[in-house]
Amino acid sequence: MRCAHFGECGSCSLYGTDYYSQLELKKGELSKLLSPFYSKGIDAYESKDAHFRGRAEYKIYHDAETCSYAMRHLDKRRFVLLQECPMVCEAIESRMWRLLEYVNSDEELKRGLFGIEFLSSSTGETLITMLYRRRLEDEWRLRALELQKLLAAAVIGRSRRQKVVLSREYVTEELEIEGKKYFYRHYEQSFTQPNPGVNEKMIGWAMRSAKEYGEGDFCELYAGAGNFTIPLSTLFKKVIATEISKRSIHAALENCTLNGVENIEFVRMSSEEFTEALEGKRAFRRLQGVDLGGYDLKTVLVDPPRAGLDEGTAKLVAGFNTVIYISCNPQSLVRDLEQLCKTHTVVDAALFDQFPYTPHMEAGVVLRAGS
Repeated sequence: MRCAHFGECGSCSLYGTDYYSQLELKKGELSKLLSPFYSKGIDAYESKDAHFRGRAEYKIYHDAETCSYAMRHLDKRRFVLLQECPMVCEAIESRMWRLLEYVNSDEELKRGLFGIEFLSSSTGETLITMLYRRRLEDEWRLRALELQKLLAAAVIGRSRRQKVVLSREYVTEELEIEGKKYFYRHYEQSFTQPNPGVNEKMIGWAMRSAKEYGEGDFCELYAGAGNFTIPLSTLFKKVIATEISKRSIHAALENCTLNGVENIEFVRMSSEEFTEALEGKRAFRRLQGVDLGGYDLKTVLVDPPRAGLDEGTAKLVAGFNTVIYISCNPQSLVRDLEQLCKTHTVVDAALFDQFPYTPHMEAGVVLRAGS
């Protein structure tokens, strides 16, 4: 990928070497971090080297007459006005500049606009959220409907305590994993994996790991909208998954329907609460009708936030025979492995390059009890 803003835009801080050299550098760094626990080879799952992001957020900078897309400068003190952004997928790129041109020709759409967010699927469906510092009235709706038609995309307007949905508030993602297609509704301002191509590879790796090492019934903590849960459910008789976000649970249930999946029980609670429930320390109304004792839970997948596992959840996870750990922060992963490797052994590891041209790494490890 070549970009006119390399060296200025804070989104891409690795740009001095070609993409594959950067990938090898990350692989070496991850190998070093995992070396106290794992000495075998690490599989690196590469990204496309351009047009790889299905999600993007931009500030809007206003000068005397026009507005521009802006990203924070590498020095974190200034903003860079963008002329291009080749990391976003084609569906976003084909719309973002036409959108900006249209907005600059329409005072109603331009006035008070301070940000634009894009969400796209691998099939090209695109959702555009326009963020304002003013209340949106009927005139805005009329102009935005014209813009929506021009761009063949769904448009949402947001301001303080106001959300205007013109048609729909999600895109339907289609992923092919291990030779089968899966469908997901990704809602506006909900968490989604930013790199659809790498996400397919990451889920595929998790499925192969579960197929090789999994046993008993399956549990997933931090399940989100079912990104991993739904494909992995095809490998197990019974599945229980936890997620704290009510909206994510709603999307997960919709995604089960889209994929014809009926063996997953989604529970809205934090991993800490679920730990207390399994240990019998607390009774939860949200678990009414759920027979926890009817599960033979021996395989777990965790995909925690950057902070990693809290102490109680780490203790819970250590009780499973097989642990598949997906991490967006290898530093917290290493901290958690110091505890988990007292009872488990790392038998496989992988690097998923969700964020090319940045130092960020997504990692996966498989642990087996007593191996």
